[in-house]
Amino acid sequence: MTTDASDDWKQWHEHRTESVSAPYGPLALTGTHWLEDYPEGQLPDIPGSWVADGDVVVLTAAEADGLTVDGEPFSGEVRLAADPGPVTAARVAVGERRLVVLVREGSWGVRDFDPDAEARHRFQGIEATPYDPRWSVPGRFTPYGEDRTVRVENADGRERGLGLGGELAFTLDGQKLSLQVTVEGDGSLWAVFADTTSGESSYRFRFLRPAAPDAEGRTTVDLNRALLPPCAFADHFICPFPPPGNRLAVAIPAGERNLL
Repeated sequence: MTTDASDDWKQWHEHRTESVSAPYGPLALTGTHWLEDYPEGQLPDIPGSWVADGDVVVLTAAEADGLTVDGEPFSGEVRLAADPGPVTAARVAVGERRLVVLVREGSWGVRDFDPDAEARHRFQGIEATPYDPRWSVPGRFTPYGEDRTVRVENADGRERGLGLGGELAFTLDGQKLSLQVTVEGDGSLWAVFADTTSGESSYRFRFLRPAAPDAEGRTTVDLNRALLPPCAFADHFICPFPPPGNRLAVAIPAGERNLL
């Protein structure tokens, strides 16, 4: 079983390396521009005029701007909702770049993904600890009576709400631990956590994505698959910092640790 788990982990790690270094992976993000910071509508190094208007963004451009919308050369005015993803499906592009419209707590922004980003050229891999069965333990999820939202600082220095759906309890080396987690749309869990290696031998915080719990709340807490957050790959992501209680007073030298 350990050999199978180790082989699975190696495949997972290889897939992660391929996905983050893909043409429109996180390493390709060169900017996140909030429209409220540019009331004139002119974003840095992005053609056209971008203005928030209620529940949409209004893009105005001339043919000379070189923008395309839905794959066709664009001029005039178009009203844009937030792009649901993936990046390759973003409606607006300029050359090979993809311009992704997003909204966070009512603030509209545009992300600029460039396959020719310097970070993609510099990338040498992800430092990760090889699989060790001691870091994969049973966990039990207990949902809150109702979803909670806590305000946490984000990587861009702004504070935003983080939705939490319950608590994930597990035991590591005889010590009982727990994490506040978000419940994703497919039932899987998402935790933002730090430990005593964070900011030292590991990135300052990491993500964990356990599988959906069964009917009794059982799932596996596999810290071998602790993930670097997107902001480890590009400064322009707005990853949330760990919520209260998710800074564990133990060392977890497992999973993804840093960029090479």
